[in-house]
Amino acid sequence: MQTQRHIRSFVLRAGRMTPAQERALTELWPSYGVDRGDRPLDLDAIFGRRAPRCLEIGFGVGEVIGNLAENHPHIDYLGIEVHRPGVGRLLLHAAQAKLRNLRVICHDAVEVLSEQLRNDSFDEILVFFPDPWHKKRHHKRRLIDLEFVASAAAKLRSGGVLRLATDWQEYAEQMLAVCNASPHLASLSTDSTYVARPDFRLPTRFERRGARLGHGVWDLAYTKLVALAATPSQP
Repeated sequence: MQTQRHIRSFVLRAGRMTPAQERALTELWPSYGVDRGDRPLDLDAIFGRRAPRCLEIGFGVGEVIGNLAENHPHIDYLGIEVHRPGVGRLLLHAAQAKLRNLRVICHDAVEVLSEQLRNDSFDEILVFFPDPWHKKRHHKRRLIDLEFVASAAAKLRSGGVLRLATDWQEYAEQMLAVCNASPHLASLSTDSTYVARPDFRLPTRFERRGARLGHGVWDLAYTKLVALAATPSQP
């Protein structure tokens, strides 16, 4: 029986693709791209090593993940983005910087999480400025909900960190509610609310645009609780 198709958190728009980005998607994809498949990914084989790993979902044009990969060569970075111009731009940066610790998937992150990534695979997951879907009738399209948070938590190793950010306050409150409701996560905020912007998160073009419009920015951070071993029953 065919499973029901989930509601997409994005709409693919015909963004402007430069000739360089088009060439990157053709010529650099074999080096950095990860194709869709029907079985879970072997990340050790894809990166050619076993190392700490970070996943960024919806990396936009790759400003954050590209900078992180360049400055932390001991960490492997996997980025997921559906918009091809942004993927092409990140591929160009990866080639220019000669990155060996970066791979990219161009597909729906919800499907990748559920079908291609094994549990306990990442030390950190980043979701910065997902589409807030401002109108109430579109809230069902928002990426961050109970189901997504449960799926993301499953992909984190014990002690791993989930980081989120948004410049839309009502969405920040929703993120806070669903993350605080997760039995697998504990807030890194002293009062279970928001945290300071991490130093590594360079202000993205979306954040800079929001600042010009007078928007605030809300960062959240959660750690995955260490699973306790089952206690043997007493005689």
